[in-house]
Parts: sequence; C-alpha cells; structure tokens
Amino acid sequence: MALPDTLFQHGPDPDNPGWQHWNLKDETLFNGAVMGKLITRIEGTSCRLRMFPERKHENLQGIIHGAVTLSLIDISLFTTMHTVGSGGAGPSVTLELSTQFVGAGDPSQPLDAISEIVRETGSLVFIRGTVEQDEHRVAAYSGIVKKMHRK
Repeated sequence: MALPDTLFQHGPDPDNPGWQHWNLKDETLFNGAVMGKLITRIEGTSCRLRMFPERKHENLQGIIHGAVTLSLIDISLFTTMHTVGSGGAGPSVTLELSTQFVGAGDPSQPLDAISEIVRETGSLVFIRGTVEQDEHRVAAYSGIVKKMHRK
C-alpha cells in the first residue's frame, strides 16, 4: 500500500539532491513537532534516514538526547519498510526495539539511521541498523514491526 499523499509528504528534496522528503503534512504531530525535517535515500539494500539536530534535541550534557536517537530509530523502521521492503506495509506498529548506545551524538552534525531488512514475512518485518555521524557510530539497533491488516 502506498503512503497517502493527503497525510504524508514524500518526493525529491530540492535542498538535498538524491534525497527524498520523509515528513508528515501535519507538522503538529510527533515527527514534525519534535524531530523536524527528515530526509531519506536508498543505498543498495539499505535505507538512510537523516535528521538535522537542533538545540531542542540536546540533553544537559550538550549531546543529542537518547530519546531523540530512539525516535529516529523507530521512524527509520517504517521508512525502511516503505522504501526497501515490499512497499505493502500500510498501517503498522513497532513490536520490539533493541538499542545499544555506543557513542554520543554531536548536535552540530546530521544524524543518520542506516537500516536493512533482515527478513520480511506477510505480517512481520525484522530490521537492523546503526545510527551514525560520518564515521562515528552512535548506536546499533534491531527491531520488529507488525503490519496491521485492514479488517
């Protein structure tokens, strides 16, 4: 199922050639209100989702807050399903998310979640990836998403 154009803004990002928008049209919902602009691109069999940290994404230590990193990871699961998966994800929910924080995120640089699908079945998608800033690794993760079928 394709993403509905009435709810979702996707398409080429004029400010970042080779990248696509990955934003909800309603910017008062979580993605826009908290995360800000998100862009994505396919890299072989992986999907890269990028955010642009702002002051509001920092913790008291002046690094990217762990909750922001977790949010980027969660959104990346769905981005990956829709861009490199079967494309038929439709409505879905996160069943499991395991994350290992291995470094601090620098708020002055874009933060990328790079994900790949390990396996996709009719109702589940198993995804793993890393969060990176250039060559610096911030986190590693794996997640399971359940595709919700309309009744």
